[in-house]
Amino acid sequence: MSAALKIVGLGAGYGGIRILDGLDLELTAGRITAIVGPNGAGKSTLLRALAGLLPRDGQAILDGQALPPRSATAAVRAGLILVAEGRHLFPRMTVFENLQLGGWLLSKSERAAGVERALALFPRLGERRAQLAGSMSGGEQQMVALARALVARPRLLMLDEPSLGLAPRLVDEVFALVRRIRDEAVTVLLVEQNVARALAVADDAHVLERGRLVASGRAAELLRSNLVQAAYLGAR
Repeated sequence: MSAALKIVGLGAGYGGIRILDGLDLELTAGRITAIVGPNGAGKSTLLRALAGLLPRDGQAILDGQALPPRSATAAVRAGLILVAEGRHLFPRMTVFENLQLGGWLLSKSERAAGVERALALFPRLGERRAQLAGSMSGGEQQMVALARALVARPRLLMLDEPSLGLAPRLVDEVFALVRRIRDEAVTVLLVEQNVARALAVADDAHVLERGRLVASGRAAELLRSNLVQAAYLGAR
């Protein structure tokens, strides 16, 4: 069951340097919301703070329940799962073993059911379940990272730069999978440097600059807006 998220006055940063300050944001359940903007805008900081990996202030409310300010375990238990930039697989473990780790908080039977559900969505991984993750291509590793996140039964899945370093054909495949995940009743929060592709796949979008939102709306409308065209897509 997908979840709505409400963020009120969120602040976060690194080593005393404030990256986000007083951010307000709402995500509608069952939709893909993209966060786009330049490097250093605070996009990844937002995801890490929500996932409980960074100290934060303000409120993050998932379906009416406040998330603790710094507890990655509490975030996972609530159904908020982060697929971080860089995939972070265990290269000397098999695909199947990596997927099992996605269900570390689940019972044995729930974990087994989660793995089978993920493999049903990613049939190519089913064929390679015994292959070492480190021997796979970048695109295949990204699929393993996405599938592993699904094992944890996310209600809100956060993706940080899922297309990074992938060939164009694999980028198409990854974004098609993101849509399939949304269709499985999972809310998706997508951070992506490829602005055109992010806005093409998303339902809603927000533009983040220097820790503050400067534009929000339907993704298709933002894709056509003068601000996004000029600043991020190179149009005059």
